[in-house]
Amino acid sequence: MLKGVLSRLGEYGNQMPRYTGPRCLLERQAVGGCDACHATCPHDAITVGPLGDSIRIDPAACTGCGLCVQVCPTGALEYDLTPTLQSVRDAGQTGEAGLTCSQSGAGGPTLPCLGRVTPAVVAAAGAWGIPLTMIHGECENCPVGASDVPERLERVVEEANHLRGATGRPAEATVRPATPEDRDRAVTVSRRGAFATLLRAGRQQVAQAIPDRPLPFVDWSQPGERTPEEWRWRARALTPDPAPNAGVFWPAPLVDDSCIDCPVCANVCPTGAITRDLKPEGGARLLLNLSACTGCMACVRSCPPDAMHPQDEWLPAAFHTPILIRDGGGAM
Repeated sequence: MLKGVLSRLGEYGNQMPRYTGPRCLLERQAVGGCDACHATCPHDAITVGPLGDSIRIDPAACTGCGLCVQVCPTGALEYDLTPTLQSVRDAGQTGEAGLTCSQSGAGGPTLPCLGRVTPAVVAAAGAWGIPLTMIHGECENCPVGASDVPERLERVVEEANHLRGATGRPAEATVRPATPEDRDRAVTVSRRGAFATLLRAGRQQVAQAIPDRPLPFVDWSQPGERTPEEWRWRARALTPDPAPNAGVFWPAPLVDDSCIDCPVCANVCPTGAITRDLKPEGGARLLLNLSACTGCMACVRSCPPDAMHPQDEWLPAAFHTPILIRDGGGAM
């Protein structure tokens, strides 16, 4: 019976994150590249390709801890956020939401590792006004994640609240170890789709696990799909609306007059946030789609004349229309 339930869920238990090559700074040939996922993986499941222009994930070694996703600066690695966000939203209807790791022994919605929790999840909980408690097990010798997961989670909360600072309403997020009493925590799950199937089947112990669903491949011909789900949710989580003059923390580039109108910044941008339009009279216009920018700063590092510089805060209006960051001169 359990096998049938899981088959209806599709690829339940899929561990590996989706890899979108065009978002990877190695494939974009950005100056300095990036090896954050390789350096972070506690199980040596991620290696840099032999030509140094891509990454590879060993499915036999990957535990699905999500730490690579947490540190990826461009969303090249990602998991589906929808089931986790739905779990938080559902729990918030009755009070506090909780997320637990698979090794904690605590009841409630469970992830393989809390390394799966990203700033978008915490920021969304804050936008909904839902207190979020993240309960971890003994991380020191964990076979799934890493010993410093609690410290990483604290940094995730800090980043989420840096974003939410403009709204005046920080997220209420707590990170703590499991206690014996946590075993009896209520299980609150979505009653939609696959979760409904699990509940009808009476498999409560399986229902605690937030299902892993493989993400479809990104259609790069569709500009809307180039922005990772993580950053789309970060933008949505900017509620209540910041005051018009409030600075929203969202690192992104600006361009100064030393720009030589070359195409490097647009070429290395991993999400197509920077577009370059040639002008008939000469020169080029650079437009920045702020909500699509992940703040990786590949453009800043790769700019030949060092004409690009990061700016950390932007006014809310900057998220609603592309920003002209360079209007290159042509023939006079």
